[in-house]
Amino acid sequence: MDLGISGRTAIICASSKGLGRGAALALAQAGCTVVINGRDAATLEATASQIRATTGATVIAVVADVSTRAGQDALLAAAPEPDILINNNGGPPPKPFRDVSREALLEGVIQNMATPLELTQRVVDGMIARRFGRIVNITSMSVLTPLTGLDVSSAARAGLTAFLAGVAREVAHANVTINNVLPGMFDTDRLKGSTTKMAAIRGISPEDMAASRKAEVPAGRFGNPEEFGNVCAFLASAHAGYITGQNLLIDGGVFRGSF
Repeated sequence: MDLGISGRTAIICASSKGLGRGAALALAQAGCTVVINGRDAATLEATASQIRATTGATVIAVVADVSTRAGQDALLAAAPEPDILINNNGGPPPKPFRDVSREALLEGVIQNMATPLELTQRVVDGMIARRFGRIVNITSMSVLTPLTGLDVSSAARAGLTAFLAGVAREVAHANVTINNVLPGMFDTDRLKGSTTKMAAIRGISPEDMAASRKAEVPAGRFGNPEEFGNVCAFLASAHAGYITGQNLLIDGGVFRGSF
């Protein structure tokens, strides 16, 4: 399917690997100029080179911490008028709720709520003026169902979801959409890291923890970042203009709900 966004410019935050990389690859395949971002220069440049070689797209690599004002400035200097913004950022590591300090709580809110809100504020008016914009927030299935030790991440991402629910309706008249994609368990470095920490909390081996988590998935496997990226690309496409303010859960059937 032609997504109708060839020639558009997309900023994909935290996209040197994992789910962000999957989104960047899919948008590059759709013909977008993509601005990718990460904090490790070597990893980021390797990803940029791979996407260029695979797709022939223009890929701009920006080494920056998107949680900082300077990092956001660098992204917007590379793409002052983005048509597409994929908000993504690492979350706090799993931790028992009794061990969560005030500083850790505030840092989680900065990473997973304040940062995407700040970027949305900075790009949305330009999107409205151009009568096209797609904002996709990568949150988590933990917004809907609790995951052991991820209380800070869940709370911050739920706050982002609630904050932007009204904003999405406010800007929809201008063909600007805001949606959230809620990933379940995907085969990424973050999944491996969280599995190891959850294993420590429960007092079992990482291998047993991974097997236990996979057994929870009706699909019988972890997801892969490429299929996740394709969903993000569709929500960013010209065909998705009537989808806004929604939470799309991609978890292989883990969340057992009828509605």
